[in-house]
Amino acid sequence: MHDLPQQLANGLILGALYGLVAIGYTMVYGIVQLINFAHGEIVMVGGFGALTAYLALPGGTTLWLALPLMLIAGILVSTLTAVAAERFAYRPLRTAPRLAPLITAIGLSILLQQLVFSFYPDAKKARVFPKIPGDPFELGSITIQRSDLFLVIAAPLCMIALGWFVTRTRSGRAMQATSQDPDTAKLMGIDTDRIIVMAFAIGAAFAAVAAVAYGLRSGQVDFRMGFILGLKAFTAAVLGGIGNIYGAMLGGVALGLAEALATGYIQHLPGMHLFGGGAWKDVWAFVLLIVVLLVRPQGLLGERVADRA
Repeated sequence: MHDLPQQLANGLILGALYGLVAIGYTMVYGIVQLINFAHGEIVMVGGFGALTAYLALPGGTTLWLALPLMLIAGILVSTLTAVAAERFAYRPLRTAPRLAPLITAIGLSILLQQLVFSFYPDAKKARVFPKIPGDPFELGSITIQRSDLFLVIAAPLCMIALGWFVTRTRSGRAMQATSQDPDTAKLMGIDTDRIIVMAFAIGAAFAAVAAVAYGLRSGQVDFRMGFILGLKAFTAAVLGGIGNIYGAMLGGVALGLAEALATGYIQHLPGMHLFGGGAWKDVWAFVLLIVVLLVRPQGLLGERVADRA
């Protein structure tokens, strides 16, 4: 039990990463009811965009100086990719049966992977991503790596900024109206196309922040990194209540805690030594999802999506 505070800290940090990516899923679904399975690859291209900015800087540039430029580059690449996907892949299918944009999203995911794999230099193997140098921080029995510090600061700031934007600005209120009823919102003078593009762009910006955090934590980016991360984030969005922004972050934190605690403790339970450790963390994450959906199908905070049938 003396490791419990450390495992909880690990789970919270991992959950914040899942939550940042899950917000992109839940915003897009909340407005256009599209499960954007290419969102994991939006994270991936943001990571490579940030890496490109770092490699373009003069040698000897400190990481703290490079980090803002890496964030800007990652957000720019992710946002442009997401906006282009909305305009050319999803918008023509907006009135099509739901299966059509879903298949398109899967195809776009594979396309983005292959484009990075084929055309980014040395992307056939994992590319080294800079890590924040220095000793970890010690808070009693809890150790926080310096590379995790970025995520600890960025995740709550992003959530606060998004909450303020959605509730306090005209564009945020227009986003809520479009989510409730896009046809009526259009009749009231809201440019719903612009609002949908804005939702894609905000989700992509959060994805880029998550990509930089992922690179700093793991020390690498890979053209396949978005698949599992995107799948976990989608699970977090469903767990918290698809379409609910705060539910996405809560679902991410719950998922991260479940993984951390399962990794650290399941193998020590009687008769469970074969089902613990890192190899089983994904299994226990989805077991948690199944249990929650059996008990509360709408997710932890409830699904905030209007019935448009």
